[in-house]
Amino acid sequence: MTVMQTTPAATGQATPADICSAPPRRHPRPDGQDRYTISEVVAFTGLTAHTLRWYERIGLMPHVDRSHTGQRRYRNRDLDWLDFVTKLRLTGMPVADMVRYAELVREGEGTYAERRDLLESTRRDVLNRIAELRDTLAVLDRKISFYATEGTTR
Repeated sequence: MTVMQTTPAATGQATPADICSAPPRRHPRPDGQDRYTISEVVAFTGLTAHTLRWYERIGLMPHVDRSHTGQRRYRNRDLDWLDFVTKLRLTGMPVADMVRYAELVREGEGTYAERRDLLESTRRDVLNRIAELRDTLAVLDRKISFYATEGTTR
């Protein structure tokens, strides 16, 4: 089971995958042929190998497959999850909350309410930051307009 998928513990019924974000970017390889090395994932995602290993250590990606020699082998689903985690980082969500979210996903559909609450809280924080940035942008626009006007009258 991956962090992106949820399945009921003992019922045997399939549960829809936890859709994490907008439609994922096209993958470099089709499913079934998607065995990426850490260096390929670094090139594709822009994350560092150190960050990928750290995500694994802290529980954001505890499911990474390994080759017979112990090398990490990432799948398309891992790329999708990394895309989602990157978006969560951009929101300013604390790493501890991201790890908690990942744990909730692994626990299954019984955690939907808690996951929603966590995402709604993050959404409120993002909306507050957007409002602050709009105010800041308005100040910058006024200053730019002032300097554009003053620069032409002298």
